[in-house]
Amino acid sequence: MTLPVNFRGFRIHNDDAGYRSGIETLSLDQLNPGEVLIRTAYSSVNYKDALAGTGRGKILRQFPLVGGIDVAGHVVASSDPAFKEGDAVLVTGSGLSETRDGGYAEYARLDARWVIPLPAGLSLREAMILGTAGFTAALGLLRMEDNRQTPALGPLAVTGATGGVGSLAIAIYRKAGYEVHAISGKPEHAAYLKALGASEVLGRDALSTTKPMDSARFGGGLDNVGGPMLAALLAQTAPYGNVASCGLAASHELHATVMPFIIRGVSLLGVASAGTASDIRKEVWRRLAGDWKPAQLDTICTREATLDTLPEVFERMLAGGALGRTVVRIANPA
Repeated sequence: MTLPVNFRGFRIHNDDAGYRSGIETLSLDQLNPGEVLIRTAYSSVNYKDALAGTGRGKILRQFPLVGGIDVAGHVVASSDPAFKEGDAVLVTGSGLSETRDGGYAEYARLDARWVIPLPAGLSLREAMILGTAGFTAALGLLRMEDNRQTPALGPLAVTGATGGVGSLAIAIYRKAGYEVHAISGKPEHAAYLKALGASEVLGRDALSTTKPMDSARFGGGLDNVGGPMLAALLAQTAPYGNVASCGLAASHELHATVMPFIIRGVSLLGVASAGTASDIRKEVWRRLAGDWKPAQLDTICTREATLDTLPEVFERMLAGGALGRTVVRIANPA
């Protein structure tokens, strides 16, 4: 196909003129090198995207870069024989909008080693409703099950439940056969959380204990917030249950004791989605397209944005007003 001369992208700068971001007209030679060029169909908005796009977090390690840590679209050119023109593909994390150009542009050039063929059972839009958030939630469950987590151990707690990772975790874990208890400081969204599959919606005070050990209430869980809530979740986890840690919305610190580990055999598992090995990445996406695919993706996608509306979406997310997932429809040239 004929490649574009110019196209639109949301680019982030930090130079003598200060930190700034916005829509620019780009050319292909301004993109980072890579083996696979795609025409972007969708991206998404994650908390890191909002931090990067506004400069309120040190996310980018070089400038300028196109924002967006997720991307999905169709291959238009490839020097890697594993991909051919017309293939539907996706990339999440993998240095996008951190060390290389991301998905907030009508075209993206990608490292072939990070490109995942779109699995049968997912559309490009569904893949981006899931995006890094869904991948992170599913990777957390994969890590827990690799360490012998089963529904018989008890319900899985999900903290930060109304966010993108939390919302998808509830739906994915319920689909995988677990009872899920949502932990949220937003009681007005209880009906939304129950619609995703949460059997109980608990306030933050459910994880307010300061005891090194408490009654075992959960079989394990996924923690998005860190700090005292993570410590309390560990203290309330059943023997040989697993807690997967994937976020720090409340705090990057953890003040806890070793008692849950040495008395109950509780495991604390780290979830770092960005650099996940390719074979594990493909397995997670296989499950997300199959037996872990949530039925509520359209419910979880509470907003569809465009490149032009990204600044508004960022501000709302950083102000704590986000619910579920925002997918970004990229306006491609004809």
